[in-house]
Amino acid sequence: MRFSYAGLILLLLMTLSCSEKETMTKNYTLFVGTYTAGASEGIYKVSFDSNTGQLDSTLLLANLPNPSFLAVSSDHRFLYAVQETADFDSLGGGVTAFSLQDGVLEELNSMGTGGAHPCHVALSGEDQLAISNYTGGNLSVFDLEGDGRLGKRQLIDHKILDSVKTSHVHKTHFNEGGLFVSDLGLDGIKRYTMKGEDWEPAHQASIELADGAGPRHFVFSEAEKFLYAINELNATITVFEQDDEGSYNPIQTESTIAADWEGAKSCADIHLSADGRFLYGSNRGENTIVTFSVDKATGKIKFLERTSVQGDWPRNFTIDPSGNFLLVANERSNSISVFKRVSENGTLEFLHKIDFPSPVCLVFLDN
Repeated sequence: MRFSYAGLILLLLMTLSCSEKETMTKNYTLFVGTYTAGASEGIYKVSFDSNTGQLDSTLLLANLPNPSFLAVSSDHRFLYAVQETADFDSLGGGVTAFSLQDGVLEELNSMGTGGAHPCHVALSGEDQLAISNYTGGNLSVFDLEGDGRLGKRQLIDHKILDSVKTSHVHKTHFNEGGLFVSDLGLDGIKRYTMKGEDWEPAHQASIELADGAGPRHFVFSEAEKFLYAINELNATITVFEQDDEGSYNPIQTESTIAADWEGAKSCADIHLSADGRFLYGSNRGENTIVTFSVDKATGKIKFLERTSVQGDWPRNFTIDPSGNFLLVANERSNSISVFKRVSENGTLEFLHKIDFPSPVCLVFLDN
C-alpha cells in the first residue's frame, strides 16, 4: 500500500511539472509588413515559439502593395496597413482596414491618405487612426466606425510650417497629452490637441531638435514623464523631460553608433523594455541594435552595448510579449533575426535568423 501511495504522489508531481512547462511555452502570432517590389506579396503572419525563439508556419494573409507599417486594435478585432505608394489615388498612398478573426484578414475598406508614401500608422483606442505621409509632408487622421471601417478624414499639412526645410512626417502617437508627430524634415516633434472635432496645434506646438537631426521614431516612458526620440540623420537619441506645464525639454543626447564608424548612418526604430529599464535603437548602415540602460528617476540613458543584427539595413524591431526575445526586420538582406534578451541586464544574444522577403514592420498579437 505504501508503494502505491508513493507512486501516486510521484505521478502527481510529474503531471504538475509537465503542466507548468506547457503553461510557460506559448506560441504567438507575428504579423510582418513588407515592401513588395521583390519577392514579397503583402502582409504575412508567422508563428513564434516563446520558449525556443523559433519562427515557422509563414502564411500570406493579404496581397497588398507595400504594406510597410501595420497596427492592430487593442481588442484584436482589426488590423490596419498603409500602402506606401504614390499612386493609390491622385493625392498619393493609401490605408486599408481589415477585420481580424482566427488569424484571418478580411478587407473592410481602403482610403487615400491624402499624401504620398504613407510610412506609419497609429491608433487612438478604437476611435481614430493617424497616418504619416512621408513625401506628402502631411498627416491624415481618420475617424473609425464601430465595425472598424475607415471614416471621415482630417488632413494636417506640415509643408506650410517651414519655407526652408522640407517636411517628412514619419510617426504619430496618441496619448493623454494629445497627438505627437515626428517630422524628420522639419527637425521637430509637432504636438496637437483636440478642439471640437479637429486636431489643432497644442500649447507647445513643436518640440525642437538640432538642425539636421531628423527625428524618425520616438517612445514615451510609462508615466509619459520622459520622451526618447531616435534621430535618423545624425544617429543620436535625444531624451526630453516633461515640465510642470506639460512641455518637453531636452536633457540629454547620445550617439547611437561607434565613434570610429565611418559608413552610412541612418537610425530607424526605438523601443523601451516593458519595465522601462532598457532602451533599444536600430542603426542602418552600422547594422546594429544599440542598447542603453535607463535611470527611471532621471530619465537619462547610459550606453551598454551594440549588437550586430546579422543582416543588412535593420528597420522596425520588436520585443516579444514574453520580454525574453528581440526580433529585427532586416530589409536589404531579406531576413528576420532573433535575439535572446536577458531581462536582468538588457543584453542581447543572437540565436538565429530566417529568410524573409523585404521585411519592414513586425507586430505581435499578444495573446
